Amino acid sequence: MDLPNWVSASTDTTVPNAARVYDYMLGGGHNFAADRAFAEEMEQIMPGAHVYASATRAFVDRTVRWLAEQGIHQFLDIGSGIPTVGNVHQIAQRATPHARVVYIDIDPVAVAHSEALLTADPHTQIFQADLAHPDQVLSHPGVLKLLDFTQPVAVLLNAVVHFLPDTAHPERVIAQLRDAVAPGSFLTLTHGTAIQQTELGDQQNRARELYQRTPTALYFRTPNQIQSLLTGWDLIDPGLVPVADWNPAPRLFQPPTPGMLAAVGRKP
Repeated sequence: MDLPNWVSASTDTTVPNAARVYDYMLGGGHNFAADRAFAEEMEQIMPGAHVYASATRAFVDRTVRWLAEQGIHQFLDIGSGIPTVGNVHQIAQRATPHARVVYIDIDPVAVAHSEALLTADPHTQIFQADLAHPDQVLSHPGVLKLLDFTQPVAVLLNAVVHFLPDTAHPERVIAQLRDAVAPGSFLTLTHGTAIQQTELGDQQNRARELYQRTPTALYFRTPNQIQSLLTGWDLIDPGLVPVADWNPAPRLFQPPTPGMLAAVGRKP
């Protein structure tokens, strides 16, 4: 199979990839047969799974616009995935034309395709790094060239921390990011949480088993565990809530079950 020029020869397109699955669920075109088959199987196991993707993307749109209204013009989007509908830099730059955005992703396909799309934008860059090792992000020369950590920055961790196992100490990861940014900085977080109802919980367990087939297994956490990840951040009202309930816009889709929680915090 001939691959697009943004896919390296070393990329195994027969293995589903979380970033490409998400892209497909959002209606993007940067995915392969294995990703589409995985997403369709996920939809069969957990009907409405695509709604979670749409709700998370809508949260990104609302929060980036809100952050721009607070005067934030620097954004560090970690686990950004493949550029698709509603990119952070497009949202931010509509509000502030010279807003600076750094995307970080571990997936080389996401990075390569983003690089191709961002060549004409001097205020936006993408770099490959691993959230599990925040020092890679914080010390990256390209990140330091574009972002000024002595000034407030928004750190976006949307639908990514639930891919970190407890052994990666996500609480330390987020604390290290918090300590690196200036007071007045913000954090946005969306994270999968276990559903207690029997039928939905069984669906979620099967979905988690499905993700074991990918390089990025899912790790759902309780609301209390997710809350603990936000230590040191002052949560903006309404706090940690289902993703569709944070500053909700008129809904064009059925609100998802509370399997994805969201919060925005400010560093005091």
